[in-house]
Amino acid sequence: MKIIIAPDSFKDSLSAEGVANAIAEGLASVWPDAELIKCPMADGGEGTVESVLAACQGELRTNRVQGPLGDSVDAHWGWLAESHTAIIEMAEASGLQLVPPGQRDACSSSTFGTGELIRAALDAGAQRIILAIGGSATNDGGAGAMLALGVQLLDAEEAALPLGGLALAKLSRISLEQLDQRLKEVRFEIAADVNNPLCGPHGASAIFGPQKGANPQQVEQLDAALGHFADHCAKVLPNDVRDEPGSGAAGGLGFAAKAFLGAQFRAGVEVVAELVGLEKAVRGADLVITGEGRFDAQTLRGKTPFGVARIAKQHNVPVIVIAGTLGEGYEQMYAHGVDAAFALPSGPMTLEQACSEAPRLLRERASDIARVWKLVAARP
Repeated sequence: MKIIIAPDSFKDSLSAEGVANAIAEGLASVWPDAELIKCPMADGGEGTVESVLAACQGELRTNRVQGPLGDSVDAHWGWLAESHTAIIEMAEASGLQLVPPGQRDACSSSTFGTGELIRAALDAGAQRIILAIGGSATNDGGAGAMLALGVQLLDAEEAALPLGGLALAKLSRISLEQLDQRLKEVRFEIAADVNNPLCGPHGASAIFGPQKGANPQQVEQLDAALGHFADHCAKVLPNDVRDEPGSGAAGGLGFAAKAFLGAQFRAGVEVVAELVGLEKAVRGADLVITGEGRFDAQTLRGKTPFGVARIAKQHNVPVIVIAGTLGEGYEQMYAHGVDAAFALPSGPMTLEQACSEAPRLLRERASDIARVWKLVAARP
């Protein structure tokens, strides 16, 4: 019996590796002879670096960079020396979790620190850089990251613009004269689970600006500022990518990565699956178990269980989901490779209880699944 365990993290509770370990313990308690292969997963958001390094034995590196509101933060990133690949989680440098709710400011927050991490990867000799761009606190169109890499953004008086998305409204000229030339030798990939365009009613500002502190008036101002930025980018860059899927990811960092760095947009779960060798592991498996904190209709937008189920379906391997909660519309995933789904709580409990008791609950659900599966497998 070969079982692949490929969950995402459970937010505010366990890392993907912690979830995989707990599920494995539950399965082993019932089926000690089963071959259990753990492939911690992520979809481009928080935990991507951790999941990849856990599977690939890479190196975790740390750099002191500028946080989203200008304070210094210690940001982690991953390094795979054999392939000269850097995995950068923009949330480590420019993430929403770095800013207390009362201080969130979509107008002035910046991705400058993410650009500093890219520069650190260039210094390390990176030939491939994967940008995992979920969980941002920013709405600056990626302008801050480009500034850190040498792009100059100037106003009508030829003065450098201040950081932040709102300042882009005063942009008069973009200069690429000081852009880091090493960028031309690097292959960039965007790992994300967001396919929004840069501007408009489905753009970065309208959809994600409010959770980053923008009020309705500021959302309109930011949307106009990003459009103005895109207009100027189109004057100095070969392609206008503002309307392409993913350009609105991470407050527009997706746009800058595509426009300035030629980055290829890929679903985050696909990138992680490739790096951890999920498809190879799934071949010949009897069962795949995946999971996430909340399993609902949003999972269809490219979150981890969707990506895992898609790979498993290609190899005719059944998939079971263990989730913190089963939300509205989760049944839609049954048409996309998921065969069954189970929630963690065995009875009424608070979210805090469920988070704190997640290891035990995961072991119990995995044990229950193993008992049923073993019973069915034993029938002639």
